[in-house]
Amino acid sequence: MAYKSIKASQQALAKGEVKTTDLVNGYLDAINEHAHLNIYVEVFAEEAMRKAQRQDQARAQGTKLGKLAGVVLSIKDVICYDGHAVSAGSKILDGFVSPYTATALQRLLDEDVIVIGRTNCDEFAMGSGNENSFYGPTRNAADVTRVPGGSSGGAAVSVQAGTCLLAMGSSTGGSVRQPASFCGIYGFKPTYGRISRHGLIAYGSSFDQIGYLASNPDDIALALELSAGADRYDATAPNKALPAYSEHPVDSKPQSIAYFEDLMESEALAPEIRLAMKKTVQGFRAAGHAMVPVKFSYFDYVVPAYYVLTTAEASSNLSRFDGMRYGHRSKDAHSLEETYTKSRTEGFGTEVQRRILLGTFVLSSGYYDAYYGKAQKVRRLIRDQLQGILDAHDFILMPVSPTPAWPIGDQTDDPVANYLADIYTVLANLAGLPAIAIPVETDSPLPVGYQLMADQWEEGKLLRFVRGL
Repeated sequence: MAYKSIKASQQALAKGEVKTTDLVNGYLDAINEHAHLNIYVEVFAEEAMRKAQRQDQARAQGTKLGKLAGVVLSIKDVICYDGHAVSAGSKILDGFVSPYTATALQRLLDEDVIVIGRTNCDEFAMGSGNENSFYGPTRNAADVTRVPGGSSGGAAVSVQAGTCLLAMGSSTGGSVRQPASFCGIYGFKPTYGRISRHGLIAYGSSFDQIGYLASNPDDIALALELSAGADRYDATAPNKALPAYSEHPVDSKPQSIAYFEDLMESEALAPEIRLAMKKTVQGFRAAGHAMVPVKFSYFDYVVPAYYVLTTAEASSNLSRFDGMRYGHRSKDAHSLEETYTKSRTEGFGTEVQRRILLGTFVLSSGYYDAYYGKAQKVRRLIRDQLQGILDAHDFILMPVSPTPAWPIGDQTDDPVANYLADIYTVLANLAGLPAIAIPVETDSPLPVGYQLMADQWEEGKLLRFVRGL
């Protein structure tokens, strides 16, 4: 009864082969079976079942249902859902209940999607392994001793382990594509602004973007089509024409795909990643696509620029979590200053504190121009060079990560190694480009993937191509 696509699931529902309540029960059973993976921080079992029963009744009566009827969705614990707790994986928001629903989620709810629960994530989406959560680490279903990637690790495993059909995550520097690659599924980040950020708890506002994880690109295309578009609550979501992504025919025409030849042969890549990339290049070339080696000058500056900028934005965004208005408040504080200091010290984990301090430093008097100002200039150079490549080619091919999933705890005492895990994914976020992680079949016991980037607002072109692979 485990369906791998929205189309297959809805066809079975339409034929009466299965009921929505059967689907929800199956997913709830899978959640219980995989409880040891620590995927969910909260499961909406009763609510999901009530919605399923209403949909079955409506279907029996011939009432028209939405495009996502019967589709079971998990949401990352940074997505606001009216009347439901949301904590961003942090003690600082313990007990907080959202008073509204994120625009992207509301648009899916309007199409009758069923939310089964909120998934574990790195605290405030700060991490590459899903090890920084207040709720403990999520485990990779392919190997429970390994990380699932981060920060949307719980979202990735929720699909990987068959506990839902579709997952809503978020990406600041690769937090959808990297866990998707580590878990052997598809992970998609659209152009910055394509999906409203209203209701997404902020980490780095000029980087953050809601994205989707699924077992196939067709489901991602439909979810994007239904949730994207302008929003009066988010000025960065422009009023641009929104294509019907899911209705576009697949594209199998020859494409021009750029790749960084030096990168493919780099000793920094694990052997299984190098092999997967070589196989991917050969496969595209055999299919008639033009594989064009190109140069990129700024790899040494990508991770430093990204972390200077995102920590600066985080230090500002997280200043609102002060123990006064909502969330955790220290019981040992006896003055206003103590309330701020002790509440934030007790409420934020080590990695979040590290990034707040770093961001405060790079924005401080005397260092702003040397760090933040210079990083913004580097960001422009990176974006301009990527734009030049995409002006001449359809897509850019890259690895998702230098390595497969690492053992849990392996990078706990080495934050720099953890930051470098993002080196190939942060490019798309720095430049605001759409990108998708695609699984590769290899002999490796651990899942491996590659990514394709496209020009701004070219999600349709990218998804048509990937759907035709």
